[in-house]
Amino acid sequence: MQLEKSLSENSVEAYVHDIEKFTQFLSVKNIEMNPKEIELMHMEDFLKWINELGMTPASQARIVSGLRSFYKFCIQEQISQTDPTTLLEAPKLGKHLPDTLSYPEIEQIISSIDVSTPEGGRNKAIVETLYSCGLRVSELVNLKLSCLYFSAGYVRITGKGDKERLVPIGDSAIKYINLYCENIRVHVPVIPGNEDVVFLNRRGRKLSRVMVFMIIKEAAKKASITKNISPHTFRHSFATHLVEGGADLRAVQEMLGHESITTTEIYTHLNREYLRDTLQQFHPAFHK
Repeated sequence: MQLEKSLSENSVEAYVHDIEKFTQFLSVKNIEMNPKEIELMHMEDFLKWINELGMTPASQARIVSGLRSFYKFCIQEQISQTDPTTLLEAPKLGKHLPDTLSYPEIEQIISSIDVSTPEGGRNKAIVETLYSCGLRVSELVNLKLSCLYFSAGYVRITGKGDKERLVPIGDSAIKYINLYCENIRVHVPVIPGNEDVVFLNRRGRKLSRVMVFMIIKEAAKKASITKNISPHTFRHSFATHLVEGGADLRAVQEMLGHESITTTEIYTHLNREYLRDTLQQFHPAFHK
């Protein structure tokens, strides 16, 4: 997975965790078999088991994907001659638009951050960057000083599969990153190996994804936003606001770093209220 598929450590860890779930099932059911002996019925029993554990359809589908990848590897390495996942049906997942924030809500969250503290100054720069560039949380925590091209208005991002892309960055995000770097980051004792990382914790290391999640939750709470949000909510909001504003889908795909346009197309499934408002504003039949 690391060498041939160029997957990140986080992705590899998730796949391994999913396979461990299957081995846990085999252990609980006292099934002692190696990969080549596993059959479709074992896989189907496993799916029933994780369903009874209360696992969501999305999690079940991800685990099936992990098992399929595992058996592709088994066949390539001649560990198994057959693939019991071929006829395995994963739960059907409907496309849905993730929770998003309106622009006023985003402004509310940004305004609620107390910039009088070093952490507040850094956190404001983080939230501005998440929304301005539509970054994944892993891309944010790994953002490098050497990848900031502010004079050109771009940042260079290393995304999934180590693929690089240039993403435009807004003036407000540039302003708060500069304020953070010039007034706060310079006073942090940087741990060797973190010299080029933009956002650091007080001990001079790059932030963890969990830390960014906590920063977002705290900011939303202070802003009295009751929606269930995470760092990814800003990425969804970034994409939704662009599509609602009429941005070209290919351009949005490029900025988000989606490999397939079908992933980006989820943002064309806009909420009905927005569509109705558009009809009322522009359709002649609504004005008779």
